[in-house]
Amino acid sequence: MKIESFRTLNAVLRGGSFAAGAADMNLSPSAVSLQMKQMEEYFGQPLFDRSALQVRPNAFAAEVDAVLQEALARLDELRRRSTPAVEGRVRLGTIEPLQVTLLPPLLRKLRERYPLLDVRLVRGRATELTEKLKQGEIDAAIITQPETGGSRRLAWTPLFRETLVLIAPPDSRETRVAELFQQYEWIRFDKTTIGGRLAARYVAQHAPHARCRIEMQSLAALTALVSAGLGVCVLPEPGANLLNVHPVRVLPLGKHAPYRQISFVCRQTDQDNRLVQALLEGARP
Repeated sequence: MKIESFRTLNAVLRGGSFAAGAADMNLSPSAVSLQMKQMEEYFGQPLFDRSALQVRPNAFAAEVDAVLQEALARLDELRRRSTPAVEGRVRLGTIEPLQVTLLPPLLRKLRERYPLLDVRLVRGRATELTEKLKQGEIDAAIITQPETGGSRRLAWTPLFRETLVLIAPPDSRETRVAELFQQYEWIRFDKTTIGGRLAARYVAQHAPHARCRIEMQSLAALTALVSAGLGVCVLPEPGANLLNVHPVRVLPLGKHAPYRQISFVCRQTDQDNRLVQALLEGARP
């Protein structure tokens, strides 16, 4: 039985369904289902209750996962203890919005833990960095994960979600999304990006009358334009530092607000590379 199947089981348990586990592991739901059936054959007993409409893990599935997670953690501890110092050059790609929020703590953590690790940074869009990764031009990237699909040559590790919000000029008074788009022009988050497409889809559903003449990728530029009263925008929530410089009203979009998944990605063949693993360790929240 491959260790990867146990990782898939863990993803299913964490996500609550085969579909969630498939998205986490960048697999098809049918592939996840096949892996789980193979595990059940291996153990000779079911891991899931299939009597209801929704497949649910049973107590044995949780027991198997707990044993494996403990074993993997101990193996990782042994590996770290017995492996020589992490030393060498590694190339990390990042999308522009993360350079202010994620890079400073990541680099500080890496320099404290691995002073001999030489991290070279590459900036770009998610699609560009994905291609650089496939071509071997970079070793890993922290980017927005595609909603569906993705190359099987790549391994994705979810880090955190960025929920989209609506930002409006600081002196605006409207409280409803439709009213704000009626009163102000739509300043659009670049729709060639994953987050931009999510934002455009939300606006099309809730304010189909929205008018737009400005489209940009930089979250700082978008926030500055809204702060100046030039329009409203749907984008990932700006950080506190940005809001201090360019104050805006931040309006949550409710419990079904769209979000983009920020993930660490590397080539499947590099998952056990010590330099890449050091980057992943530094990127984890």
